[in-house]
Amino acid sequence: MVQTPEPAREPRLLGAFVRMADTLVDDYDIAELLHELVGYCVSLLNAAEAGLVLTDQRGGFHVLASSNEESRLLELFQVQVNEGPCLDCVTTGESVFVSDVRTGIERWPRFAPQALAQGFFAVHAVPMRLRQDTIGALNLFGRHPGAMREPDTDVARALADIATIGILQERAIRRGEVLTEQLQTALNSRVTIEQAKGVLSQAGQIDMDSAFQALRAYGRSHNTLLSEVAHRIVTRGIDPVTVLSFSRRPPAG
Repeated sequence: MVQTPEPAREPRLLGAFVRMADTLVDDYDIAELLHELVGYCVSLLNAAEAGLVLTDQRGGFHVLASSNEESRLLELFQVQVNEGPCLDCVTTGESVFVSDVRTGIERWPRFAPQALAQGFFAVHAVPMRLRQDTIGALNLFGRHPGAMREPDTDVARALADIATIGILQERAIRRGEVLTEQLQTALNSRVTIEQAKGVLSQAGQIDMDSAFQALRAYGRSHNTLLSEVAHRIVTRGIDPVTVLSFSRRPPAG
């Protein structure tokens, strides 16, 4: 991955953490928060794409956020074939850094060829931890072979920590039943958002990334939670054409 000089990155890095901290102080939209977070991973760490995978209470894996549709499909492929750096990261609780995917074909005979076919030559996975438990992983994909520098790994771990806090919230950590509810709510919201993206994609004959941008733009314009907008689209409470009219308007903020 191409490296950004530290002085040039520092103001953006500080701005990102301030933005994330401000968002977590009050009630917030977890889907929007995590989407912004993977976007910061791409811009701050110069990754081609990024994504978040979460485990549920039964040990299953779910793609919770991704920077674009291509990375989401690769994350889903890891889950479907039960193989890849992300799953190894969650299972072991340790970071998995793959500077050249071509060297991992023997270790991941199904995932590695798929990643290479999609043009990803480096994959790095950082665990999302709650005390001693690993609840998911932050995944970074690079178009070129290359190792991560130590400052970049520190930033990636900090962003993974923010993702963990955003999902669980400190006040929910102490109560097991609330923890389960928080995780399930996050997963349910993501399912609804994917359904809404499909409705918009079909209605507007656009790709899934463009559909998601329209969804975000509409939610921001109306100061409405992303998950709520998605629910209204799926249940036909909003005309998809109305939401699609926002696809050419840049989201506020």
